Amino acid sequence: QVQLVESGGGLVQPGGSLRLSCVASTSSFSDYAMGWYRQTSGKQRELVAAITSGGSTNFADSVKGRFTISRDNAKNTVYLQMNSLQPEDTAVYYCNRDITRYGIGWTWGQGTQVTVSS
Repeated sequence: QVQLVESGGGLVQPGGSLRLSCVASTSSFSDYAMGWYRQTSGKQRELVAAITSGGSTNFADSVKGRFTISRDNAKNTVYLQMNSLQPEDTAVYYCNRDITRYGIGWTWGQGTQVTVSS
C-alpha cells in the first residue's frame, strides 16, 4: 500500500506564499500522474493541480497563475508552490495520484493544513 506524507502547511497572511511537499512510498512514482487536492469543512475534495509523468501541468481556474506544481522523481516527491495566497485558499491539502486519470487513488495521507488569515 502506497503511503503519502504531506508537509509544508501553516499560517500565512494574504498575499503570502507556501511550498507544500508530498512524498509517496512507491518505487513506481515516476510512472504516475500526480495531483494536489484540497478540502474544506463540508465540501468535497477538489483537484487544484496535476502533473503528468512527463511534466505537463494543469490547474483549477481558481489557482491558475498563482500555484505551480512540480515533481522530483528521484525523491518520490511532488511539490505545490502557492503564491499570492488568499483566505479562500484555506483548506487541508492532500496529494494523490491523479484520480481523474486513474479513477481511483491511493489511501489518503493526513494532509497538511493551510490557513490564510491576517
